[in-house]
Amino acid sequence: MGQEQPGPLEIKSPSVGAQELSDQDLVAEILRHDRKATAEFVARYTDHVYRYVRRRLVPRVDLVEDLVQEIFLAAWQSLDKFRGDASLRSWMLGIARHKVEDHYRSRLREVQIEDEDEAAREDPASSDDLENAIATGQARQMAREILTDLPESYALILLWRYWEKRSLREIADETGRTEKAIERLLARARNQFKKRWHERQSATRR
Repeated sequence: MGQEQPGPLEIKSPSVGAQELSDQDLVAEILRHDRKATAEFVARYTDHVYRYVRRRLVPRVDLVEDLVQEIFLAAWQSLDKFRGDASLRSWMLGIARHKVEDHYRSRLREVQIEDEDEAAREDPASSDDLENAIATGQARQMAREILTDLPESYALILLWRYWEKRSLREIADETGRTEKAIERLLARARNQFKKRWHERQSATRR
């Protein structure tokens, strides 16, 4: 596309009193190689993208910065396709969602899933516990802490299933696994989540 691409992100707040450009005007200025517009673009959307990615990459928060860089680079390469049908923020988060799912897909493809069928032995309440944890603000922080402590494959499958609302069939198709294999992995992950959830609840009541 020819426009100058950013190096590592250097966040600077826009000048106080400066009038904020509209999404389409901002994109137009960037495509004209305006450095101030480029700085404003990065400053305006880095926090949104960073928070979105960080919530979805636990426990691998060490990968957040690199993925954020990838998202901004992908956005830079596609800016000429932005038509303003949605806000620039929504457009950026759409790119972030695809990059996060690429991460889930590549990591879960590497997971060795045992053949033993543990799904039948799962306590059904574990699914309810997880959904309740995600639904309530007070419990959400504890849920994130638990996810950080879980093995990466367990955290990823729970995040993809419950944060991203993807079905077992969709996850299986994306990772090249059978739906039954994904169901087994999810059952183990929910059981581990439930165990640690109750341990933390018990500890807070003492």
